[in-house]
Amino acid sequence: MAEANLSLQILPVVDEDKIYEIVDKVIKIIQDSRLQYVVGPMETTVEGDLDTLLALVKRALEVCTEAGVARVIAVVKIDYKPGGVTIDEKIGKYR
Repeated sequence: MAEANLSLQILPVVDEDKIYEIVDKVIKIIQDSRLQYVVGPMETTVEGDLDTLLALVKRALEVCTEAGVARVIAVVKIDYKPGGVTIDEKIGKYR
């Protein structure tokens, strides 16, 4: 079972018409990670082990700068429980 949920909001400092293009690149690396995730209108939540999730945040920042973004703000929230915590236990009843 995953030991953490990490919610990530990426705010690239770019012109407004470029925001979704950059955010889509970040969502793609999350999809490619094969981790469980839920995309929301303000942030994406991913579940996994803490080291993998933190590495994913770092990769998300790198993807932005590789796309030419000079500055990126990331808002990160972590729910950590050594015995395991899942997205489904939190929102499964709403699906």
